[in-house]
Amino acid sequence: MTVAERESHTAKRSPLRKLIAFATNEPVLSVLVVALIALQCLHPRPWLTLPGLVDWQTVLTLAGLLILTKAIELSGFLIWLAHRVIHSIHSERALAFLLIGLAAVLSMLLTNDVALFVVVPLALSLHELTPLPLKRLVIFIALSVNAGSILTPLGNPQNLFLWQTSGVSFGGFVWGLAPLCAALMAMLYVMAAASFRAKPLDLSKDTEAHRVDRVLVGVAVLLFVAFVLLADSHHAGIGLAGVMAGFLIWRREIVLKIDWLLLLIFVFMFIVLRSVAALPWVHATVGQLGLATPLRAFAAGAILSQGISNVPAAIMLAEFTKDWRALAYGVSVGGFGIAIGSLANLIAVRLSKERGMWLPFHLYAVPFWLIGGAVGGWLLLHI
Repeated sequence: MTVAERESHTAKRSPLRKLIAFATNEPVLSVLVVALIALQCLHPRPWLTLPGLVDWQTVLTLAGLLILTKAIELSGFLIWLAHRVIHSIHSERALAFLLIGLAAVLSMLLTNDVALFVVVPLALSLHELTPLPLKRLVIFIALSVNAGSILTPLGNPQNLFLWQTSGVSFGGFVWGLAPLCAALMAMLYVMAAASFRAKPLDLSKDTEAHRVDRVLVGVAVLLFVAFVLLADSHHAGIGLAGVMAGFLIWRREIVLKIDWLLLLIFVFMFIVLRSVAALPWVHATVGQLGLATPLRAFAAGAILSQGISNVPAAIMLAEFTKDWRALAYGVSVGGFGIAIGSLANLIAVRLSKERGMWLPFHLYAVPFWLIGGAVGGWLLLHI
């Protein structure tokens, strides 16, 4: 084969290679697309009816939050704040406590993904200054964003979905999830106290200046509060239109850099999972589980999350139970255990760039899931 023939052959194969590369990089979206095609072949629905399966209020709210959290991230404020805080730390255990708390608080306000993109790189940069048990720190950061994000509707996608579909107020949602969040965070700190030593640390070399765009962070915070108030009153579309238009005119790169594929994944999740839930045999099988009782709805969320992750589990099970609190408890606990239980686990491990993470991760996460499940079930029934 001549050079020209090889180049021609490679060019002909390049679209297929691009498709394979995309499927490898975006496995969740690829699986959803294949599932939708299969469903349309086996149990076809009119294509024009599929958008009606999407909870657009949730998608619009998520889009607005992605833009605003990206603005706060690009302002540099979070990294500046994190590096300022660590200078009061003098031991390995104290650093672990701080990173766990920082990750939890950020996840409550800015989603668990944003918290990971701030705190994991911070841990990596600190590891360059002084030796740290990096694998263990990343594992606890992952557990922390899962536990902390439970508290608010902004913390993670499943909370956002349940908040929007339940009709409960922002404050009512926080009040309902506060006991579980507090219990899991207490468990996490007890486990951290036993897992990290009081070994002295020297972080005095962390003298690099971190620039903050004060105007951007100020505008983003104000818009964040306004957007949450609009979303709470079920006017997320109006809020998104204003936020998107403003940033497209002022800082277009913020809108362009958000995770648009995540929004597309959400759209496909609604279509695929609600189509699956409507299948007669699926509806009959899940219906026999008796999810009308809180404990069964909780157990279903905690267990199903281990197989399909907690966001899809919340969307699917919401078709069978209206007990939003029991379902929220279940899928929140379901974020622990097997790594796939929460996409945040996969993101944290990926950001760490450390090999051999999966075994130690599960040695911590699976027992945490089992104990958290027992604690969550007791709280659901007694508080």
